[in-house]
Amino acid sequence: MNVDHIKNICVIGAGNMGHQIALRAAISGFKVICTDVSEEQLKKAEAFVAQYLPGRVKKGRLTEEQAQNVKANISFSTSLAEAAKDADFVIEAATEKMELKRKLFSQLDQICKPETILATNSSYIVSSKIADVTNRPDKVVNMHFFNPALVMKLVEVVKGPHVSDETAEITMELSRRMEKIPVLLQKEIRGFLVNYLLGYLNREAVYLLDQGIASAEDIDMAVENALGHPMGPFKLMDLTGVDLAYHISMEHFLETGDKADMPSPTIVEKYVKKEWGRKVGKGFYDYSE
Repeated sequence: MNVDHIKNICVIGAGNMGHQIALRAAISGFKVICTDVSEEQLKKAEAFVAQYLPGRVKKGRLTEEQAQNVKANISFSTSLAEAAKDADFVIEAATEKMELKRKLFSQLDQICKPETILATNSSYIVSSKIADVTNRPDKVVNMHFFNPALVMKLVEVVKGPHVSDETAEITMELSRRMEKIPVLLQKEIRGFLVNYLLGYLNREAVYLLDQGIASAEDIDMAVENALGHPMGPFKLMDLTGVDLAYHISMEHFLETGDKADMPSPTIVEKYVKKEWGRKVGKGFYDYSE
């Protein structure tokens, strides 16, 4: 098998990451079915596509014909079996919970063709912790996009000890055909390249906030104007989701049992109050207007 055999892509999860990954694949000429258990989430994803494509035409980024082709390339379904049965490549972008991902990959192994590659868009969970629930561990791989997936160029491909050279090569080339810039990790590490580095920055930023040393706004301004980051850690958490930060920390704590890995009091408070960032109108900043 090679990348030319990939015609149909299934994306699991119609949230902020999933529907943008699906749309990016559709723009690149692949037939895509995006699936989610939530009909409401799928309706939001469809509404985003309906708004996005005319906007690209208006800006001259797509012709009307191209926009219509993209629209024809992407569809939405609440049925995992329907979405995945003919897929040549699956990209899972569901909630960052180990138990959920293992359940999904076990189901996908039964639904999909034997040659189908199963990729996870997880930000932190390495695919070796998922691959053993399938009969195709060599075809289970990390393919990590960044938020917003329509804009951010980088994709991290992680070659765990179970991943075949063929799977890694196809995933790298598929990323390029989706107009992304892939990087290959030869070994698994929690957080991969970017989030491994960013995790230390975010953890210390939240510590400074928890200790009352500086406000979220001032910490962000310091990082943006001294370190040259386009976005401070709290603005970035609001963008990617404070709930995601909570789930990532909790999964790590459940794995290690080390209290130092638990989410900070501030993250817990934001999570409980459902102040999850931009998508709900409030996080560390207020987006209600």
